[in-house]
Amino acid sequence: MARIDSLRTPEPAFAAVPDFAYAPLAVDDLPGYEGLRLTYVDAGPPGAAHVFLCLHGNPTWSFLYRRMFAVFLAEGARVIAPDLYGFGRSDKPTDERVYTFDFHRDALLRFVERLDLRGVTLVCQDWGGLLGLTLPPAQPDRFARVIAMNTLLATGDVPIREGFFAWKDYSNSHPDMDVAALLRRSTPILRDAEAAAYGAPFPDARYKAGVRAFPDLVPVTPEMDGTAIAREARDWWRTQWRGATFLAAGGKDPVLGEPAMLSLQSVIRDAPPPVVFPDAGHFIQEWGEPVARAALAAFRTSGA
Repeated sequence: MARIDSLRTPEPAFAAVPDFAYAPLAVDDLPGYEGLRLTYVDAGPPGAAHVFLCLHGNPTWSFLYRRMFAVFLAEGARVIAPDLYGFGRSDKPTDERVYTFDFHRDALLRFVERLDLRGVTLVCQDWGGLLGLTLPPAQPDRFARVIAMNTLLATGDVPIREGFFAWKDYSNSHPDMDVAALLRRSTPILRDAEAAAYGAPFPDARYKAGVRAFPDLVPVTPEMDGTAIAREARDWWRTQWRGATFLAAGGKDPVLGEPAMLSLQSVIRDAPPPVVFPDAGHFIQEWGEPVARAALAAFRTSGA
């Protein structure tokens, strides 16, 4: 891959991030991404039987999962949470054209291989699911369980609720979006310091190419990038998946709430109906402790 111009958020920007005492680790030698730093949380025992791979979406970062980490770690599990390129502490390509479905998906595949993750529980929401749900079909021996929340398989042949297009229009009309304010409006339970933490990776508009690019990348027609891979993944989930599944829906998510998760349930073999958390919005991880506890209880009941 040719050299990619990128920015790196200065570390002092993260000094006031609350309740997130995880030392960031980084790789900058992923095959095809040499020189581009990807940061991640790696907590818990390296030899744990269960590895929770937590994938965030737009415009968030691994901070989103802090309320779920504690529950998983208390079970003796290992938690891995990368910041996608363009987000969190990871490097941020400045050219919006760099941000493609394959660019991010391939990076995640190489990341899982780089850490040689096994016994993985995929935990995903928003773009974390659009990308993440295509990983187990490509690496089936590595994945054992899935926790999917407020997300979808981006096949391009299933209608997306009108609220998405309103969000897309809003994003396109706000190239220097105030991420902290957006999270505060959509997630009223956030404290000011927590909302500010979501804005920390983006000191100014130059750092927000990923934030701007992602809404236009969501596949809404069958010919868009990523849809062929997603349709292949859908066939795999319907017929080949043998692991345990837990689905959750934020009841106040106007786009990827319960109807979207019921649609996802219909294409995952033996998936139970989504558990609805009525007060939760799109960023359901902010209600993460009860969500994580419900997922673990369901897995224990099923023997997974």
